[in-house]
Amino acid sequence: MIEQEHYFTADPASADQRRELTVPIAGRPLTVETAPGVFCPDRIDLGTSVLLRTVPDPPEHGDLLDLGCGWGPVTLTLASLSPEARVWGVDVNHRALDLLRRNAARHDLTGIHAVGPDDVPDDVTFATIWSNPPIRVGKAALHEMLLRWIPRLERGGTAYLVVQKNLGADSLHAWLGGTLGPEFATARIASAKGFRVLAVHRHLTPPTEGA
Repeated sequence: MIEQEHYFTADPASADQRRELTVPIAGRPLTVETAPGVFCPDRIDLGTSVLLRTVPDPPEHGDLLDLGCGWGPVTLTLASLSPEARVWGVDVNHRALDLLRRNAARHDLTGIHAVGPDDVPDDVTFATIWSNPPIRVGKAALHEMLLRWIPRLERGGTAYLVVQKNLGADSLHAWLGGTLGPEFATARIASAKGFRVLAVHRHLTPPTEGA
């Protein structure tokens, strides 16, 4: 189904018809390139807008991750706000990664690395993670993805996830809290337009054994 290709298809079957779009990124209008077969090619989707309005500014340095980057609104925002950081835009969709690379080059955002999940070096840890995760891949695949990336947060780092309430935001909140263990704390920090924003914080120091 073409509508859902962006969630789990490496090479979309839809025609690669590029178009330009001007969107607000970090308080300024940027013209970007989009195409069918990637997530929300005609605008910044509502969930991402809620996320970007809610999260605090990212760290100025270090490695920052946009998990499920699509054509790049979150990655471009991270790189615009933190030009000295290394920003990873990760997606399985090759077309999305090509679009992000082109959009980064167009605006001289040289800190952006648009890569597939297996192309992030294993020793990289993240000062923050921002994500509008692909909920429709299904619960098992979503959980596997989050358990792969959230434990790569640096100590003191926070992952911010935006999830539609009627697509399981509250159950995901409970699952994160019950699965990640005492090194992490999960909280809902915002609720707007039918979306929840969850913050998963990794404690700066490990919890005391038995605490």
